[in-house]
Amino acid sequence: MACGCAERIDEELLEPFLSQEGINAKGNLIAILQKAQDIYGYLPAEILAYIARRTGIKPAKIMSVVTFYTQFRLKPVGKNLILLCQGTACHVNGSTVIEGAIQDTLGVGEGDISPDGLFTYNNVACIGCCSLAPVMMIGEKAYGGLTKAKAAQILKGIGQEQEGREGQEGQGQAGREGAAV
Repeated sequence: MACGCAERIDEELLEPFLSQEGINAKGNLIAILQKAQDIYGYLPAEILAYIARRTGIKPAKIMSVVTFYTQFRLKPVGKNLILLCQGTACHVNGSTVIEGAIQDTLGVGEGDISPDGLFTYNNVACIGCCSLAPVMMIGEKAYGGLTKAKAAQILKGIGQEQEGREGQEGQGQAGREGAAV
C-alpha cells in the first residue's frame, strides 16, 4: 500500500527487531507494534502492511489490535504529545476549560499538530492522577492542579525552551561553519 506521501517509509528499520531470536510474531504483536511506533513515531499504513507480510498475521487482526489500544497512533504527532485527562475527577474540576486553553494556546484541535510541529494533544479517559485533577501529561511528566493560565504558561514555557534549544544548535552550527572557512 502506498501512502501517496513524498517521503518513503524505510521498512528495513524494523527488520533487526523482527529478526531477533525469540520473537514469535503472533505472541509478540503488541511488542512489534510498539517497536514500530518507537521507530517511526506512529504506525504508517505501509509499516502495518509490512508487519502483516513479514509475520503472516492478517492485516485485519493487526488493525484490530492497533485500533483497540489507545497507545497506538495511525497519524504523526508533534514532538510533544499532550494527554489531557477527561476522567470524572478531571471533568468536574474543569478539564474542559483546560482543553480550551490548550486549543487557544496552540491553535489546534484534538489530534492535530501545532503549526510549529512541537505539540499534539489528545483527550484520554483517565491518566490515573485523580488527586492532581485537572491533569495533563506531556511526555512522561504530569502537570496537575491546572488552571487555564497555568496550562497556557506550561505550554508556552516548553515551546520557548525547545525553540531556544533549536536556535542555539543552529547558532552553534553556524559558528562552526564560520570557523571552518
